[in-house]
Amino acid sequence: MFFQYGAEETEYLKKKDKILGQIIDQIGHIEREVRPDLFSAVVYSIIGQQISTKAHNTIWLKMQMELGEINTESILAAGRDRLQQFGTTYHKVDYILDFARKVKSGAVNLNHLSQLPDEELIAELSQLKGIGVWTSEMILLFCLQRPDVFSYGDLAILRGIRMAYHHKEISRERFQKYRQRFSPYCSVASLYFWAVAGGAIPEMKDYAPKKQ
Repeated sequence: MFFQYGAEETEYLKKKDKILGQIIDQIGHIEREVRPDLFSAVVYSIIGQQISTKAHNTIWLKMQMELGEINTESILAAGRDRLQQFGTTYHKVDYILDFARKVKSGAVNLNHLSQLPDEELIAELSQLKGIGVWTSEMILLFCLQRPDVFSYGDLAILRGIRMAYHHKEISRERFQKYRQRFSPYCSVASLYFWAVAGGAIPEMKDYAPKKQ
């Protein structure tokens, strides 16, 4: 399953911003995988923190092959040592087990969480061990497919904006101006800035000052 968007979102963004419009036309439609199950999306997000995409996907594939469906039962049955052996850290394993226990006990109600407005959901998720604002925002976008996610904490989005608009740096104030411009379809804008940051348009470069 991929993040769902279409002409309504892209036409709106094109009208709002000429440069982003050109990027959208040049790159075309982006298919970005989403994980609609909230429990497995949280586990997936914790595992992926501060590691490469390749390492992240390798660990996740091992878990799926050995555990099958990633749910409270399979996680708790696996236990601490077995989960660590998939290639992640004990810190992350402890966060995952804590989350699974809270879901099983009812201390965390996933159905309730999924119905909350964006800011409330970020606040609730950020109270969980191992979950910060950035991880919460990625869950909003790549699990719940919320339409208006734009993360100042995402280095690749900041890089994509620098490349598109020739900025040397992106202050929070400048970022907020872009957020207001692209809202209520910031999530789609995010997809394109990630693509730019990843080299989808070869002639675009990063204007950040080189570190000495």
